[in-house]
Parts: sequence; C-alpha cells; structure tokens
Amino acid sequence: MGVFRKQASPPDEKNSKSSLGLRLNVFFFSTFVIFCVIIIRLAVIQFVEGPMLTEVETSRDTKSVPLASIRGSILAAEGEKLAYSSSVQSLYVTLTQEYTAKAVDKETGISALKPESRANAYALANRLVAKFDEYGDPNGEKLTVNEVISSLDLYFKKSSGYMARKIKTGLTAKEIAYFMEHKSEFPGLEIVEEGVRHYDKDTVAVQTVGYIKPFRSSNTLNIYKNIQNAMKKLDADPGLNYKDDEFVGFDGLELQYQRELRGKNGYQVISVNPQNMAEKVEKVVPPEKGNDIWTTINKNIQLKTEQAIMEQIRWLHSNTVQGRTHPDAVTGYAVAMEVDTGNIVAMASMPDYDTNVWTSPKLDAEVWNKIMTNYQNGTITPFSSGISGHEFSSSVFLGSTIKPLTVLIGLQEGFITTRSSYSDTGSTKFGKAGHETTVKNSGGHAYGYFNSPADAIEKSSNVFMIDKVGKKLYEKYRAEGVNVWDRYMKEFGLGVATGVGLPNEYKGFLNYFKEAERGSVQSALVYASFGQQGSYTALQLAQYTSTIANQGERIKPQLVSKITDSSNNVVKSFEREVLNKVDFDKAYWREVISGMKSKVSSFDDFPYDFARKTGTSQQVGKGQIRDNGVFIAFAPRNNPKLAVAVVIPEGGFGSNSAAPVARKIFDAYDWEYGLDGVPKKSLKPENAAGADNTAATNN
Repeated sequence: MGVFRKQASPPDEKNSKSSLGLRLNVFFFSTFVIFCVIIIRLAVIQFVEGPMLTEVETSRDTKSVPLASIRGSILAAEGEKLAYSSSVQSLYVTLTQEYTAKAVDKETGISALKPESRANAYALANRLVAKFDEYGDPNGEKLTVNEVISSLDLYFKKSSGYMARKIKTGLTAKEIAYFMEHKSEFPGLEIVEEGVRHYDKDTVAVQTVGYIKPFRSSNTLNIYKNIQNAMKKLDADPGLNYKDDEFVGFDGLELQYQRELRGKNGYQVISVNPQNMAEKVEKVVPPEKGNDIWTTINKNIQLKTEQAIMEQIRWLHSNTVQGRTHPDAVTGYAVAMEVDTGNIVAMASMPDYDTNVWTSPKLDAEVWNKIMTNYQNGTITPFSSGISGHEFSSSVFLGSTIKPLTVLIGLQEGFITTRSSYSDTGSTKFGKAGHETTVKNSGGHAYGYFNSPADAIEKSSNVFMIDKVGKKLYEKYRAEGVNVWDRYMKEFGLGVATGVGLPNEYKGFLNYFKEAERGSVQSALVYASFGQQGSYTALQLAQYTSTIANQGERIKPQLVSKITDSSNNVVKSFEREVLNKVDFDKAYWREVISGMKSKVSSFDDFPYDFARKTGTSQQVGKGQIRDNGVFIAFAPRNNPKLAVAVVIPEGGFGSNSAAPVARKIFDAYDWEYGLDGVPKKSLKPENAAGADNTAATNN
C-alpha cells in the first residue's frame, strides 16, 4: 500500500529571503547616511567655511606694480648733456590694514576710516616728518604732516590700495641710513632708486629738446592714450605698464623718442587680499635703463645762434632801419642745416626759457604766464611759440626769398630762358581791363634793363616775377594754375612736413587757395610769385634753401645722429636721406644760384662766396602794413656746406634784421667745422687770418 507524502520546501529558501531583505535595508540605510553626510558637508562648506575659502582663493590674486626705469639722456653733437636724469632715493609706503580699515556709518551709509586707522595714519605721518626734520637736508623743503597724509592717499583717490605711495624723493644719506636700519618699525616702507630729470642750465635748444610731464596728465596725447588702452589688456606685458607719477615726454625730442628714452620699466608681482591691499611681494623684475639720444645740435653754434638773435632784436630797438626803429621785433627764429648730410646744427626759437620748470613739484601760475606764449618750437610751429609786438607768429610770408623758386618755375614751364631779357619799369598791372590792380617793386624802384633772370633775382624785382611767371601761369593753366604752383612748392618742402619727425610740426598756411576762392586765381598767382601768399616755418625755409643748394635733392632734416644703449653701444644710426628729387636742367640751377647775390652789408668781409636772398614780407597789424625780416643763404656757393634760414617778425627789411644773424651762424659753423672743411678752431692763432684770406681767394 502506497504512502503519500507532502513535498518539503527547500531548507534555505526562507533564510535566503530574510538575508536578501536585510542586505537591501543595509544598502539603503548606508546610502541614506552617505547622502546625509554629503549634504551636511556641502552645507558646512557653503555656510560655514565658504567665506574663509573665498578669502583664501582671492588672496592668491596678484597685481603687477611698475618700477620706473632711469630715463636716457639727450646729448649734443659733442656729447654735452642737454637733458639727463640723476639717480635719487625715494621713500615709499605700501598701505596696510592698520591704516585703511573703514566702517560704514549706519545713519549716512558713508564709509570712513575707523578712528584707530586714522590715529595710526597720523602717528605714522608724525613719525616720518620728525625723522625728515632730524636727518633731512636742513636747507631743503620741509614736509608737513598734512602733506604726508595727502601722499598716503588713504581713501584711494589717486591709486589702488596695493600701490606704494611716494612720500619723499631726494633722501639724504642720513635719512637712507636711518630708515634702512629701522625699517621694521615702519610697516610697508621701501627705499627706491629713481631718476630726476634735469636740463642744461645754458638753455640749449630747449624747445627742440622738449619737456616732460607726469603720465597721469598725458591723456591729451594719442601715444599715451594707446598705452593706457594697452595696459588694460589682460595679457599686457607688465614691463610696459606706466606709473601714474612717472614722467613722460610731452614735446620735442623728449616726446618723439619717448620709447627709446624711457627704456623698460621693471615690476613687482604682489599678492593682494580681498580688500585689494598688498600682502606679499611674489616676484621682482628690475627695470632696464633707457637709451641715449645723440643730437646733431652743436652746443656752441646753437648758443651763438641764440645770442645772435637776441642781440639783433636789441639792436633793432635802438637803431634806425629805413628811418625808424623796430621795438615790436621781440622774437626770432633760425635754423642751420648741413647741405650734404641734412644735419641740423642749430635750431633756435627765441626767446626761450628754462625747461627745468616742468620737473618742479608744481608749475606756478606766474611761471606759466611767462612761458605760455613761447614754450613750443617756433621753427616748426606758429602756435605757443612766440608772438611779436603786434602778435605776428613765427610763420610769415616768404617775401622775396621765394623769387629763386619763382624763376625756376618760369624756366621749367618755358615762360623764360636763361637768356631772357626784361625791362623793369617799377610797376605792372593785372586784372580785367578797366579794373586793373597795380603792383610795384619795393620802394617803387624801377631797375631798368635785365640781361637775364639772374638779374631779376639779384635786384629782387616784383614786376618781373609777376609778368614773366605769375601772369603766365594763369594764362597757361587758368583755374588749375594754383594747383600747379602748389605742386612746385611742395616739391621744395613748402606746404608739406619736412620729415624731421618732431611733434606738432606745421605744414604752412597756403593762402593762395583762399585768395583764388575769394579773389581770383590770377591775383593768387600774381601775389604768390613774389612771396605774399604762403607762410612757412624757418625749418621749411632751411630745407627749401638746402634743396636749391643740392640742385633739386630735398633731403630730410636730421636732428639725431645715433642712439646708444646704457653701455654706449650703437643701437641705431641715421644717415642722409633723400625725400624727393626735382629734375630740372642744370643750366636752370646755375642761373638761379648765380642770381642769389643780394647786397647785405653784414657780409662785406665774409671770406667765402655764398648764395643768398633777402626777403621782406608784409603783414597787417593794427591797421598798418608791417615788415617781417626773412633771409636765406648757403655757403660756399659752388661747394655748399651749410644752409641757413632766419626770420625776425616785425624786424623790417631782411637785409638789416635777419641777415646779420645768419652771418654770425656761418662764422660759428666755420669755427667749429669749417665751411671749407677746415675747422678754424683747429688752426693756430697766427694762421687763422691767413686761412681766412685763402678761403676768400679760393671762392
């Protein structure tokens, strides 16, 4: 008989289910605990440790603080220092929290220094002033506590918190020794070597050399606007950053060669805290000294030129010329340019002034009022560069000095030949029949018969220039005649930049365009032909004269011969550079140059044959026509070495006012370099007279 049995469950099934549930519970519980820990940790990081971690991270931020380099020198041709920097030691203080901690007023919401911060700052200022008084120069300017507080700039109005504040410059040896020994007693104090700019006390070509001003005052010049924009870039080279109180070139060679003279600033990499205050100097890169600029200016010739102008002005005040004195002649301008090299050996704008006023702690109103009309270079610009008694600027009409070029134009255009004759009756007419305008020679002189155009240049005939060139240009070109005249002017450097590169160069006032619009094209060409329609600078006149001497080669005026580094190695040199060439027949040049022999008594005993042209341009001042003296010349005539241009506004006839200045310039050059290649200063005294006689014979 069979027996039925119930099948039993697997012995571990129940236990397995219980074990699985337990493991799941443990897993979920562990996960819950882990998430809780993470959430709690995140909360702690965010709400408890967050501010601290943020401060730690921020404190790792760094700032680059410039260290100014020593500016290079500007030297005369023989190495005399016209502008140079001397090393001085300055005291700087980098602010810390103890001087700058602030609190917000609950009622006004205004942030102000905490009482303890203010007390600390004044305590520091008092201690510094006391030590300055004790160890400083007893004859030097005394700093006050308030001046030190102002320099500390506790409210960051001038500089960021991490920037060091300059407190005093020009420390004495005793001050340096004391502060270095007690540096630990003055948190944030540093002694820094800096350069102080000086200019030759002889005031040598001061407007050409230029001047400097603080970088913070430089935003009127494009060069510094570009630098300021570049400094804002995140990847900017820290060495190219400028300090706010760093002096930079503002005019003349100081501005033209700013980058070369400045060198390259060094810098400190400073870590700062969230309040933008310095904490630690992480890295120091030393500055690189600027290069030296060697000018072509000969100091002795320059000083003789400046002296000659001022002596001539005084002479015009007390001696009669054409029956009267000229008390309104108070300014004068001259440029001496080597014909073969383009080197400017003298560039004088008178009266001048002492450029050291720009590096003084402040420019007094009284000082500014004295220099405001003559602090710029009158040989290249008519603005802020001197005014005569009737407020004539340094840029005047050329007068008869244009006549050599007028004749060249007539020859080139075929209006005349080198053998053209002419009968000068003293006057001529132009304009429509019945409405003619009469123009006369100076003084109404009738010069009679001319055998050649050279005679017309020598006699300075206005009517020849009008009849043979001015009218002829109008007849040939009509309305286009003014543009033809303008093209010729520019080929000789009149109405265009000379290429010298100095800032603020003036291109000239081309009145013939205005005369053509408001008067007539014919009148514009007539008046232009004898020098009454274009006003130009003394440098343009010198380049124009040099172009005639070079028979058509217009060369660039050179003010710098070379640039050297701090070890006197030549970084760059400058050579003769031809800007353009005017291709005229050789006979035309010979004709014009042979006619440049105006009578000038100041050259009666000059030992060289030389080419020259006097000029008297007319200008209306206070209802009367007044004469400006103009003179151009080059010597020797057949082997030109030096071209000179002189302008004396309101000086009367150029032969009496400007020519005597030119004579002294030629003499000074002959002494230094020799117009015949032999410097007269190199000769023994007993041989000097003989050399002069030989030169006169040879020429």
